[in-house]
Amino acid sequence: MKIYRRRYLPEELLWLKDDEIVLANREIIVTRWRALKPRPDFSHGISCYFLHRNYKISKFFGHDDTLLYYYCDIVKPETCAGGEEYIFNDLLVDVKVFPDGSHIILDLDELADVYQAGLISGADVACALKTLDGLLKAIYAGEFGEVVKILEDYE
Repeated sequence: MKIYRRRYLPEELLWLKDDEIVLANREIIVTRWRALKPRPDFSHGISCYFLHRNYKISKFFGHDDTLLYYYCDIVKPETCAGGEEYIFNDLLVDVKVFPDGSHIILDLDELADVYQAGLISGADVACALKTLDGLLKAIYAGEFGEVVKILEDYE
């Protein structure tokens, strides 16, 4: 199985060849990974792609294995090669959730810019906003811990 990430800004399609797939089924794909380039702020993490919920949630760890935050990417998955390849289209909007439960929403401006430039469809913008709404409702209802529990099983 191969996993790719497609970005609109900057435009790129990247094969995540170094990600270790630790679980893959019809509902989720769990991967372990190291930062693509050395970074001072984090070193590695674990991610869960929720195939039918349009998001990927990652745990980002520091160089000392301390949990820094959860990073929630809003994505639109595509399957290719008879289901052996997945392309996760980054729909730009992200949510960063800190260990204390606080959170911030990121990159709504980028979603608007990409839409105005004609690089993303109105249907994908609607998908991003509806997925963001559902994720925020889970956070506000105190259900985020249930969503990320799967990551703890594979750390």
